[in-house]
Amino acid sequence: MTVAKIKAAPKKTGFLGNLSQYKEYYIMLIPGILFFLVFCYGPMYGLIIAFQDYYPLKGIEGSTFVGLKHFKSLFSNPFFLSVLKNTLIISLYKLLICFPAPIFLCLVLNEIKHVKFKKVAQSISYLPHFVSWVVVSGIIIEFLSPSRGPVNILLQNLGFDPVFFVGEARYFRGVLVLSDMWKSIGWGSIVYLAAVTSVDPALYEAAEMDGAGRIQRILHITLPALAPIVTVMLIMESGKILNDSFEQVYNFLSPTTYGVGDVISTFVYRMGIQNMQYSFTTAVDLFKNIISFMLVMLTNYIARRTNDYALW
Repeated sequence: MTVAKIKAAPKKTGFLGNLSQYKEYYIMLIPGILFFLVFCYGPMYGLIIAFQDYYPLKGIEGSTFVGLKHFKSLFSNPFFLSVLKNTLIISLYKLLICFPAPIFLCLVLNEIKHVKFKKVAQSISYLPHFVSWVVVSGIIIEFLSPSRGPVNILLQNLGFDPVFFVGEARYFRGVLVLSDMWKSIGWGSIVYLAAVTSVDPALYEAAEMDGAGRIQRILHITLPALAPIVTVMLIMESGKILNDSFEQVYNFLSPTTYGVGDVISTFVYRMGIQNMQYSFTTAVDLFKNIISFMLVMLTNYIARRTNDYALW
């Protein structure tokens, strides 16, 4: 056996050796780690007040420890079940309608061959993401206004009565879901478009030469290429089922739509900020985050058992 045929065994390096070899990458990690320590893990210390009768002048150290008192108050609160139900219904509507929408937009944009038109369409679809919910809600409320909104003017010209879409309970959830889809569809499609660009164009050319139509190419090439990223995004979205959009709901909500639109975040805002029940609202938030964490774990477990793609 010659020396040339002998493969050199990989040199084992410990943590310090690895740190020295890739020190540039570890240095680049520092800002991200500091961000999470200061803004994500540091504030978790404040969760202690969920188990206290917190009084601001006494602080966390001086407030009385009361155990699970606020959790018991939470589950016996007459409004909590209604709020939880509204949150789940609105989030599930968004998951069913808003989650597939960027995938559909990605498929449509991927099939557009005119480069300039494709770029203009992409840019227009991204714009709502950069507008705050205060402005978006104002535009939509004005657009759906029963007295001067173009939708109701069209309805009246067709012989129908005007409808107060934002103020009527039966339309309120639909307004929330569609406005969220309009705001997020373009920005959400970026991830999927990035995944599609990694597909080898030779696959499309070979499929076309074999007689595959546009739908067949989408079903057998594009969608399988999107499967990993769709799975990961679905796992992440499952953790947001109880994390409703406070800015969106608060700007649309009115006393006439409390029955169908009051969600956990608006409930926490009223109880915590307006009524100054800090311990109670921290208990609500802790409950919400525990459920969200369990949903992410469950979805990841199901994804790992049913296909090859999962977060861990």
